[in-house]
Amino acid sequence: MDAVAVILEAPERLALRKLALTPMTTDHVLVEIDWSGISSGTEKMLWTGRMPNFPGMGYPLVPGYESVGRIVDVGAEARSRIGEWVFVPGANCYQGARGLFGGSARHVILPAARAIPISESLSRDGILLALAATAHHAIAIGGVPDLIVGHGILGRLIARIAVACGGSIPTVWETNPDRRGGSGYEVIDPAADPRRDYGVICDASGAPDILDLAFARLARGGEVMLAGFYDRLSFAFPPAFMREARLRIAAEFSPADIAATLALIDTGLLDLDGLVSHVRPAAEAVDAYRQAFTDPACLKMVLDWRAI
Repeated sequence: MDAVAVILEAPERLALRKLALTPMTTDHVLVEIDWSGISSGTEKMLWTGRMPNFPGMGYPLVPGYESVGRIVDVGAEARSRIGEWVFVPGANCYQGARGLFGGSARHVILPAARAIPISESLSRDGILLALAATAHHAIAIGGVPDLIVGHGILGRLIARIAVACGGSIPTVWETNPDRRGGSGYEVIDPAADPRRDYGVICDASGAPDILDLAFARLARGGEVMLAGFYDRLSFAFPPAFMREARLRIAAEFSPADIAATLALIDTGLLDLDGLVSHVRPAAEAVDAYRQAFTDPACLKMVLDWRAI
């Protein structure tokens, strides 16, 4: 079987073309994708060629780990799953291209256990599940932050989940005035913030100089949580030394984070409205990826695969 997929042939060389899929096995499902998101963090590194050398890294590759669609065929061990609306956190099912992360295609094949059932009523907002679970994971291991740096898509989800979890309401820093609108929390210019006693600072900006910025604003014994993805980080030692600063890194979300995030959505405590800012047909993928990575007004780009 063939599938139309987004393919990064090399850094900044992207195409949309057919790829042969690997055969299904008994525990696999075939998902027809309707929507897929473009990550302005991890996938931007793939696009620019700055992604560190992770296992499976190399070109050509199929990006994407934020897809939703319907299970349309199954192996013998997954017959009860036919027709389910699911979230797909990526797939490695292509002949002639690497599946890193493999979700940006009209059809994908993956183990049934990785296809996560979600409400079809979420529609395109379902692609936000991976980011929302990532935000939940950062809070689960580090606690509700006092300060969130960056009011992009991840920063907004961390702030919304912090509010949904109760307790103290975090402050959010954002340098772009067009991104300062909040919902239940304050978003301010960091230059206008005099505080230097934050207990927990969570970075969602991915800025390479974030440690110098954050350590200067910590209380003694405070902690910086890195929730983004970074190529390389460095910092001046004295400010961290004087504050006995701690550093924590939030890695991939867990199944528990997925379950907790879906529960917050189902109960209405977590609202995903207004987070998808741009939608383009998958046929315009080349332009959509470029816009997602270069347009400051693009909070979250989603590809619509339904016409493919």
